Formats: sequence, C-alpha cells, structure tokens
Amino acid sequence: MLTERQLGIVLAVVYEYIKTGEPAGSRTITKKYIKGLSPATIRNEMSDLEDMGYFYQPHTSSGRLPTAKSYRVYVDSVASRERLRPRESSEWQKEIQTRRSGVEDLLHYVTNMLSRLTNCVGVAAVSGLDNTEIQHIDLMPLGGSHILALIVLKGGLVHHSQFALPCEVDTLVIEELTHRINTVASGRTWSEVRNVLYDFVQNGLENVEEACRMAINELDKFLTMQNYRFFSSGAQYILNLPHFQTLGRLQAVLSLLEQERPLASMIERCRKSESLNVSIGEENETEGMIENSMILIPAQTRQQKAVLGLIGPLRMDYERSINILEAMVDVLGKEE
Repeated sequence: MLTERQLGIVLAVVYEYIKTGEPAGSRTITKKYIKGLSPATIRNEMSDLEDMGYFYQPHTSSGRLPTAKSYRVYVDSVASRERLRPRESSEWQKEIQTRRSGVEDLLHYVTNMLSRLTNCVGVAAVSGLDNTEIQHIDLMPLGGSHILALIVLKGGLVHHSQFALPCEVDTLVIEELTHRINTVASGRTWSEVRNVLYDFVQNGLENVEEACRMAINELDKFLTMQNYRFFSSGAQYILNLPHFQTLGRLQAVLSLLEQERPLASMIERCRKSESLNVSIGEENETEGMIENSMILIPAQTRQQKAVLGLIGPLRMDYERSINILEAMVDVLGKEE
C-alpha cells in the first residue's frame, strides 16, 4: 500500500514523463510538483518505490522512469476523478452531424478523428448481428453430436454456424429446443433475450441441461463476439512517435489489428462491462503488446451499440485520451 507521499511521487513521475519524455529526478519533482519536501527526501522515497517495482533507472545517474505498475496507479487516479470535456467537442459534433451515411462510414470517420487528435491508432467495432432482429433460428442435427445453426435475420439475411454438443441428443429434443428458442427470440434482437433465454429453454429439459446450455452459448458466441465489424485508422500517426521507431512495437500493433479474434475478445469484455477499460502493458492478453496500451469504451450511435478505442504506447497521454474518448461517446450518443 502506497503512502500519500509515495502516491504523489508516483503520479508526478508519470505525469512528467508523459509530458516531457524525460526521466524525472528528485529536483524536478520538488520544483514542479511537491514543493514542501527536500530533494534528498524525495530521492529516498523514489529509491524505495523503485524497489517496489514502480520505477526503474535507465542509467545509474539518471532520474526514474515509470513502469506499467506506475501507469496503472496513474490511470486509476484519472478514472476516479471528474474530468472536463475538451472544448473542441462541439466542433466534433458539427463534423459528425455532416455525415449522413451509415454507421460503418460514421465509425470509420470517427476512428480517423480519434487518431488525428491523439496520435494513436483509433479503433471501433460494432456488432453485426446481436442487435439485429431475429426472424427464425433452426438447429439441425448433422449426425452424432454435431449441430448446424441457421439464423435468419430481419431483411432475410441468413447466417450459419456449426458446433458440437457435449453428447448426442435425440432429434425430437433438438426440435423442442429450437421451438423454445424461437418462442423467445423471434421478432427480438439477441441482445434483448440472451440473459433470459436459458431459464426459459431449460425448463422441462433438465435431462439435457448441459446440451441446452452449450447450444445457447454457441449461438451467443456466434451472434456477438465472432461477428464484430472492425474499423481502424491512424497507423501513419503512430509512426511519428519515438516509441514506434522500434519495428517490433509497431509490428505488435499492426498484428493485433489483423488478428480479429483477440481484439474481439477484448472488445466483447468491454461491451459487457459497459464501462471504460484500460489495458496497460502486460495486462494485454495479446502477445507483443507488453509495451503498448489500449483504452476501450462502450458507445451507442444511431441505435446500435459500439465500442471505441485507442491503441498507443505505454507513455500515452491517458488523461487526454480518456477525455477525448468520453467526449466522442457523448457526441455519438446524440446521433439518431
């Protein structure tokens, strides 16, 4: 547990490094941030914080640099206090209101705006299926425990997915399961019914409870996480950042954008939590992202749920980035 003094030093070192890109020494901290203490006192505290894993020294005679552990303290502090919206948000709203095309074009435009404003990679995702009205779902046995799901959406679009149940289930049970799913789901979106569907479907089918649960879980996976439409912009902007002059760091970000599955997993967790999510360094589950950070936030525009985000270096201006994302969410929420 950090003392109040240690917390102040951690926040000061992170803020100084974000703003200047230079290691912070004890004299800098006393002159600019904590003026009631001597440099010697600050130096001793910084040494203790280094032992605790919050700082490191690139050279013996240099100041300290923050670790991912320090960034986490800083981000939690930013997220816990009230933040002012950027003054430019009214201008962004005017820009966005000129976009009269569909959601996909709007989100592509927004990711480009986010990139220009932050010098990070702007990302966005909108679920392609789970907020679209379902007309009918058919579960068809393929032999053994394998099932084919045919999903007919409003407008006549048909999607299909194959999966295996934990055991072989009688055809009549599959028909009854299909009937019960459609009783709840037909004419509604999956997001409206997913949380109540299982109890209704399982009632009276306790002997195949695991198969029911598996079938619904597979439908949920297909209609949500597996069917995001992704948008990203700004790879050209991060090339201007010193952090991405190292080829491996740049490749890690580009690889994440190409591999939709891990990105979909992070976006789905953010969408379900319905709150701001900041993944710092090793908190990212994707290989190679240990020196990068990602900020994600749920959004809604034109009656569709979406997620907006930024991918950038550990030394990201988290406060400004979070402010911009939250303001953009407000702007998009006013779009009809």
